[in-house]
Amino acid sequence: MGGKSLYLLIVGVLVAYYVYTPLPDNLEEPWRMVWLGTQLRTAPHLATFLEFLGINHYMDTFMFFMSFPEVPPTSDENVTVSETAFNNIPFRVYKPKRKSAALRTGVFYIRGGGWCLGSAALHSYDTLSRWTADRLDAVVVSTNYRLAPKYHFPIQFEDIYNALRWFLREKVLAEYGMNPERIGVSGDSAGGGGGSLAAAVTQRLLGYPDVKIKLKIQSLIYPALQPLDVDSPSYQENTCFPVLSKSLMVRFWSEYFTTDRSLEKAMLLNQHIPVAVSHLFKFVNWSSLLPKRFKKGHVYKNPTYDSSELSNKYPGFLDVRAAPLLADDNKLCDLPLTYVVTCQYDVLRDDGLMYVTRLRKAGVQVTHIHAEDGFHGTFAFLELKISSRMINQYISWLNENL
Repeated sequence: MGGKSLYLLIVGVLVAYYVYTPLPDNLEEPWRMVWLGTQLRTAPHLATFLEFLGINHYMDTFMFFMSFPEVPPTSDENVTVSETAFNNIPFRVYKPKRKSAALRTGVFYIRGGGWCLGSAALHSYDTLSRWTADRLDAVVVSTNYRLAPKYHFPIQFEDIYNALRWFLREKVLAEYGMNPERIGVSGDSAGGGGGSLAAAVTQRLLGYPDVKIKLKIQSLIYPALQPLDVDSPSYQENTCFPVLSKSLMVRFWSEYFTTDRSLEKAMLLNQHIPVAVSHLFKFVNWSSLLPKRFKKGHVYKNPTYDSSELSNKYPGFLDVRAAPLLADDNKLCDLPLTYVVTCQYDVLRDDGLMYVTRLRKAGVQVTHIHAEDGFHGTFAFLELKISSRMINQYISWLNENL
């Protein structure tokens, strides 16, 4: 074999090794998933390399790649799209063009991105908002928030909470022709951020009687709800799954609170919680909160406690505003009608499952959709069949319940 042929063989083997992604048998469109996985690995690998060289922060490189799919706020034949801001936080408003005899429903949408990435201008979020506005005859507000690592918790929460309170003012609802009795909040992921922030701000609103207009529903789409235990069955089973690996999710969590990598390292070992707050594990104990079939083959291990150093420096990871699963039962019982989406192939699957269990025990009416062939970020990949199905389910539920 000549030198050129050997070189081409080696390159081919390396490319095949990089592209190949072992996938579960029940995923449809597997070759699309392989190609998607290859694309999604490239950005974090390059970000890691540039950070190692000291050229750029990991999240800044990631954000550069994510800016390419952004689209301008362009109206179409069905929906008027405008861009405005509240407290210097930009957001988009999607309003159907057709006339409505009655006041419209309102949806306050909080996008994901791990508290570090993305914007409401991303093509997938723009499309979802257009579809929701058109099919529901609803006004959709798709909001942004300041991002880590430049801004840390609780900045993201406060941005969303203040924007939601602005949105719920009678004057604002009247300006956009919305029915104050038919307002809901939705969010996806948040890595994580949107689902986490949606759950957190909905909880916080219950403690403020001065907010006269109450949410009718909340929709949480594969939400990130707790950073205490990152070794649950879903984290173990999907450690290296494309889109959101365990290491990437832990990086999102740690960047949310600090740029100090010592928190990330401790979280990867699941050794970041001090014994002084060991009582909090009852809220995230998957051995008692997960349905039986999701615990199969797994044995719960008691936490390995850390000193109080990290929690004293970065108390945010023990704050209910960052971890809605830490809320007491008496705080959950008054929450509105809830829609929760979980995916089998998602490190965050168990967060959503545990929240469903706790909400139902607290008496909250919950519709839970579990996608056996789903994975984290499904809504964002509009070219996949599963994305259309899950978005249709979500919009249909909103239509029936909002």
